[in-house]
Amino acid sequence: MRKITHGEELVMENYTTTTEFILRGLTDQPELKIPLFVIFLGIYAVSIVGNLGMIVLIGIDSRLHTPMYFFLCYLSFVDFCYSTVITPKMLVNFVADANIISFRGCAAQFYFFGSFAGIEGFLLAVMAYDRYNAICNPLLYKVIMSWNVCSYLVTASFLAGFINAAIHTYFTFHLHFCDSNIINHFFCDTPPLLALSCTDIHINLIIIFVFASFNELSCLITILISYIYILSAILRISSSEGRRRAFSTCASHLLAVTIFFGTILFMYLRPSSSHSMDQDKIVSVFYTVVIPMLNPLIYSLRNREVKDALRKAVHRKAVF
Repeated sequence: MRKITHGEELVMENYTTTTEFILRGLTDQPELKIPLFVIFLGIYAVSIVGNLGMIVLIGIDSRLHTPMYFFLCYLSFVDFCYSTVITPKMLVNFVADANIISFRGCAAQFYFFGSFAGIEGFLLAVMAYDRYNAICNPLLYKVIMSWNVCSYLVTASFLAGFINAAIHTYFTFHLHFCDSNIINHFFCDTPPLLALSCTDIHINLIIIFVFASFNELSCLITILISYIYILSAILRISSSEGRRRAFSTCASHLLAVTIFFGTILFMYLRPSSSHSMDQDKIVSVFYTVVIPMLNPLIYSLRNREVKDALRKAVHRKAVF
């Protein structure tokens, strides 16, 4: 309670302290909750097995101890983390009577999801830079992409993601939520939280625009420039087999980039008049739950070295 005195007049201005939120979830229809629980449990299981399996496979096979797979190992770790931040709570909400999340729990989910989603974008940009050096500077590749440089790039990606999410979390959770505590979503995301605020969100919108624009544009420009040089180098290769092999090393990464950034851009760069919360939920399901499952499948099914390493690991297990 805050007291404001104007002469002899006392004005009382009340703010309700929000201690918890209620997540409306993906659907209000009870008959859909169990089927959706089974579907998303299966997706989450595939995601966990795929990403952790990719990390283990890269660790045990010496042929995959290269910068490209070093970055892929961290990408799998990030996919595992940000899927785990969202999916278990969503699964509980399908079967729970009350979809309650504490204020601190909501802030933690908001922060860690923002961190790992941001880190994924930076890692995809770093992987594009790695592919550029591998194809355009093959003789200097091991010098340019030394293990120290790779470690610095991964560290910078993690720091940028954590700092960016910390800024968004600070400004979002210092708002007053006094109208309602019902979040029209299945997790604590920025748009539904801002919709609950009864204080001015002008600064929040500016911060979102500035940081999101910088992060997305810096990553996309890095990826675009890298692939322009890569395409130019591939087209200069005389043999069709050489061009095919060069492009095949980039195909998995390019597909992952297209899916991730295409979904993000569709989500946040649509005209405000075309936004609907139900549509936003469907798109959010794709980049919070489905993409972490797709990435290990993309890199394993479209990458010969990963498939060979997997066959070797399965054969070794069968022998023992």
